[in-house]
Amino acid sequence: MMKRYTGMLADDHKIVRMGLKTALEQGETMQDTPLEIVAEADDGLQTIEAVKAHRPDLLILDVSMPVASGAEIVVDIQRWSPDTKIVIYSAVTSPGLLAHLIEAGVHGVFAKGSDASNMLDALPLILRGGRKVDPAILELVRGASEPVPLTARERQTLNMVLAGRTNAEIADLMGISPKTAEKHRASMMAKLEVRTLAELMAKALQDGLIEQHGLV
Repeated sequence: MMKRYTGMLADDHKIVRMGLKTALEQGETMQDTPLEIVAEADDGLQTIEAVKAHRPDLLILDVSMPVASGAEIVVDIQRWSPDTKIVIYSAVTSPGLLAHLIEAGVHGVFAKGSDASNMLDALPLILRGGRKVDPAILELVRGASEPVPLTARERQTLNMVLAGRTNAEIADLMGISPKTAEKHRASMMAKLEVRTLAELMAKALQDGLIEQHGLV
């Protein structure tokens, strides 16, 4: 019997979700790999909660969404639903962020500006455990001067610090102790060689560590 897969779409533009759903459920690309869309989300928090509830086989994710940053979403999904294949489909062009997502172990990264068939054609392979990165994304990443030196948790902390969160608030949002949150903050500041919030903002912008809607 042909295996049927479940999928989820996370994008803050409804028209994008509608187009993808039609292509995935009715298009020829997925005829040999049937996929049912079981949930949709238009912000980061909804995405995390829906993945925890449905544990889909596949998540197609735009990392530039309100409420939670792309890096935070990926970390939480890998923790709560490790078997979910994460495919990034986004207009984000930050080489640092894209390199970080690839290093974090997502299963696919595709540019919205490229032909959508690049992603659709790769999904059967990805659902069976393969990985694929859009050539346009690879070109961007290879052109980056240096890889982002922060861990996923440090990136989460950076966005929350820039959003004005205290160590206690960061600890509560990340489900860790205030002492651990303080360590993440100190480590992040040390790696970026900054001492003030203004220096942190400037460095984060310079290195492409902040995405649109990336502050939580």
